[in-house]
Amino acid sequence: MRVISGNQVIYALGEDKAPVAEVQPGELVVFETIDAFGNQIQTEKDLFESADWSTVNPATGPVTVKGAQPGDVLVVDILDIEVADTGVMVAVPGMGALGHIIQESESRILKIEHGFVQFNDAIRLPVDPMIGVIGTAPADEPVPTGTPGHHGGNMDTKEIKKGARLYLPVFKEGALLAMGDFHAVMGDGEVVICGVEVAGRATVRIDLVKAVDLATPIVESKDHWFIIGTGADLDAAARYTLDQTYKFLNDRLPLTKNEICMLMSVIGDLQISQIVDPQITCRMAIAKVHLARYGLRF
Repeated sequence: MRVISGNQVIYALGEDKAPVAEVQPGELVVFETIDAFGNQIQTEKDLFESADWSTVNPATGPVTVKGAQPGDVLVVDILDIEVADTGVMVAVPGMGALGHIIQESESRILKIEHGFVQFNDAIRLPVDPMIGVIGTAPADEPVPTGTPGHHGGNMDTKEIKKGARLYLPVFKEGALLAMGDFHAVMGDGEVVICGVEVAGRATVRIDLVKAVDLATPIVESKDHWFIIGTGADLDAAARYTLDQTYKFLNDRLPLTKNEICMLMSVIGDLQISQIVDPQITCRMAIAKVHLARYGLRF
């Protein structure tokens, strides 16, 4: 099994950097990661303002996938996510959706043990690890790892977790997959600019589907499809997500346009992934049970 060290990082997907490894379709790979603050916040005296912003949101990689070409789809099965025994959170004035309320910068170091994050003496949160940043090289210029897009990136979508399958468009030869920004737990919206940021290890199987039209990432879980969309604001992200959900269903179901739109309105759940990055990310959840008779597949 190939192990990619957390010391091998990039700060923009698609940046001009030699790949750290080449893998075969179907190969198992372990990505080791450092936390989204670049491991710079080690004590509660280390405030966010003191961190080197240029080393925030590192992603381990990139890894090339043999045979991947533009127009293909990268398939990433997330087999396991392990997290460190401490996590970090920050609250920063003027940052995030609640920055207008926060008046004093604060860092919190949170203990993680026995499957729980100890938030305080009264609150223990079940660990539910997820991958905040994961993506391929974008079609055009490099995109910072802190920004989401059609290539993936900083989607901060909590459904990208153990047991999920992620479909990513391939825009450049080799795909150039990288990932990082793990969270021990995170709520939809990530409203204070972070979840419980944590270093970790993800074991994934990387595969390839040739010549399939995919414009935006899709997550498949045991029970749902999640079509992910990114836009300049919440309205734009929602519209793009809805359009891509329509396309996904229209390509696979023998229904009229009106039927698909009505179906989306009764079985689709439009959800917010994050509202604090340079671009906003939404997703639409489609429960598989309603489409079981059609045998819908990617």
